[in-house]
Amino acid sequence: MDILVYGIINSVTLSLLSLGFTLVYSISRLPNFAHGALYITTGYFIWLFLNTLGLNYPLAIVVGIALTGFIGAMIYRLILIRIRGMEISEIIATYAIGLAIIEGLRWGGLRGTTFTLPSFASGSREILGVNVDDQRLLVVAVGFTVFALLYLFVHLTRNGLALRGIAQDERAAMMLGIDSDRMAIVSFAIGSSLAGLSAILILPLGNIVVEAGYSVLVFSVAVSVIGGLGSWPGAIIASFIIGFAQILTEKFLSTHFQMVIALLAIIITLLIKPSGILGRQKELEERV
Repeated sequence: MDILVYGIINSVTLSLLSLGFTLVYSISRLPNFAHGALYITTGYFIWLFLNTLGLNYPLAIVVGIALTGFIGAMIYRLILIRIRGMEISEIIATYAIGLAIIEGLRWGGLRGTTFTLPSFASGSREILGVNVDDQRLLVVAVGFTVFALLYLFVHLTRNGLALRGIAQDERAAMMLGIDSDRMAIVSFAIGSSLAGLSAILILPLGNIVVEAGYSVLVFSVAVSVIGGLGSWPGAIIASFIIGFAQILTEKFLSTHFQMVIALLAIIITLLIKPSGILGRQKELEERV
């Protein structure tokens, strides 16, 4: 039962981690390789707000997420808007931005294992005979809530429908008066904020380590590639595949192989079905 319970928890966690990356690509067709850096940056922002500025935890969270969303929007507005459509340049630019952020944090002294965020829930309870931390259960609960709210946003709100229009047919949406660049900025802001939200929920389970930004990026890319670039349902399916594979690997081998599992999954997917589980082959060919 522990494999089932922790497999579900790990899968929802991966879905939450990669949701921002998938959303940005589905709307703007831009791979945000700064996603992992924005994730870890949010953790450091909130730690600094709590321990340097003395803000209370709820306010620190709101400011941290808002600031991360603003940084994401500015990444597109100041840099990516100038190179949009140049696929290699997009990848290099976002990866370089992420690398600069992570190394900047390291240079600024924000490294090591002395940085932590307070937990929202400190107890534990038994689920199907398995003892589970309340914080992990909170991650699952918030994850499902975020998925539901995001679904309602893109189906019921004006901006959400505009985002869907751009994602489905950018040229047709632009002919109807939807500003493609504005929607891309919105997608980067939301995607970066989602990275920040996942950091707030997941980082209290351990320490804030700057290198975790690279791990988050690899897991997000793996989920997106396996599920199909830009496919939200595909990303959720891929999260469960990788999530359970990692739990099985941890149980029978070692936690050190979790990253290897994600990388192998990317390679196997690209060899067997490059478009991913629910990706569109025609769109992939057009991008390549």
